Amino acid sequence: MLIPEFMLRQVLKEFRIATRGRGLYEFTDEVAAWVSQAGFKNGLVTLHLRHTSASLLIQENADPDVQRDLDAFFARLVPDGDPLFIHTAEGDDDMPAHVRTALTTVNLSIPVTGGQLALGTWQGIYLWEHRRAPHSRVIAAHLIGE
Repeated sequence: MLIPEFMLRQVLKEFRIATRGRGLYEFTDEVAAWVSQAGFKNGLVTLHLRHTSASLLIQENADPDVQRDLDAFFARLVPDGDPLFIHTAEGDDDMPAHVRTALTTVNLSIPVTGGQLALGTWQGIYLWEHRRAPHSRVIAAHLIGE
């Protein structure tokens, strides 16, 4: 029995996203372009956000009401200025931002199939900024495959 030969490759990249404050920032096209440029047929993209007051998520990218509803839900769930929190070193949104990150994630893994991200029709990749002030966020990306 012959086993087909293939060579696993890997590439690394950093994505930098400038936020204007709290909200969701889609960067699907940037990741898709990077995967396409790398020329991988099949593999896995891992994204890791290097911050504790923002998060990553895959979410609907067709209706902006989804983003507004997510923000409204988290505002109710983890309100800024809640007297429960004593960590306010950077303002009343400091600890709520950390809690929001703890409830979501800073890592995503996305399969690559046929040279494309294996996302659903209405799925997009987002950085979710949990702070009210603008920030520059860094996402480490790793692509492995063939």
